[in-house]
Amino acid sequence: MSGTTIEGVALDHVAHAVSRWQDVWYRYAVDLGAEWNSGGPGPGFAPGQLRFGNAARIEVLMPNDAHVNDFLQRFLVASGPGPHHLTFKVPDLSEAIDKSRAAGYSPIGINRTDPEWMEAFLHPKAATGVVVQVAEAPSAWTSPAPDDYPTARRQRDDGSGPVPAASFRRVVHAVAEMEVAADLFVGLLGADVVGEGVRPDHRWMELRWAGPLRLRLVTPLAGHPAAPLQRWLSGRTGRIHHLEFEALESETIPGLVRGDVTSLGLDGEAPSEPFWVIPAEDNHGLALMVSDVPKR
Repeated sequence: MSGTTIEGVALDHVAHAVSRWQDVWYRYAVDLGAEWNSGGPGPGFAPGQLRFGNAARIEVLMPNDAHVNDFLQRFLVASGPGPHHLTFKVPDLSEAIDKSRAAGYSPIGINRTDPEWMEAFLHPKAATGVVVQVAEAPSAWTSPAPDDYPTARRQRDDGSGPVPAASFRRVVHAVAEMEVAADLFVGLLGADVVGEGVRPDHRWMELRWAGPLRLRLVTPLAGHPAAPLQRWLSGRTGRIHHLEFEALESETIPGLVRGDVTSLGLDGEAPSEPFWVIPAEDNHGLALMVSDVPKR
């Protein structure tokens, strides 16, 4: 697929759909230190991008004026709050669309009306269970934070001030077929494979683009039909499994559960540093893993 690989791709952000922005603001802003980056109300939805200490971003989506466009409201009714899409920036949307079609994909929702944000989408049925947004955005966009965006931050144990913002390191995406996922993320979207291996019940592949955010693909091993990951996929082609952060004094974040090798439903090896888990049900449908900042 080398002839259909899109050049210059960057993994820009992951989107978390919720009923209200405020449902997750405290977790992301106060506990993990995210600053408001950009956003505001739009037709059908309101995006709010939050920036972490390493400049990686989560976009929190809530319905707005659903009578104009109810796609997000329908998603929440059908699936509940949780991960919604992955966004990849490209230098040239037209070229990305052409190469997607040449690779056998059928982009939908193509919109070139705003020269500062042109976009197209790959349907989750073609994109391993997750919406993939491909966007051309020549200029970076920032905007003032809403008046009620939290300004408080988690404080150091010694009382010396706020803990620095956490780093958002990785999106972990469970897929039914690694080869299908690799065709999309490596073959079409041009990721570099920077690591891969096998754990007791799953295979993994670590992918990198330009920018601070990585994507890890995980897939159940054949012959493990009762493994937690296989059960969690439950016949789907894929689902975003959890997000991974590094933070100082992470044990002081409220609501954490001490992690072990099976805490996230992945039978494997524990990280060398301690880590904690925020279950999906405690973060509006999207599980988080928080590790201590590695000792240098």
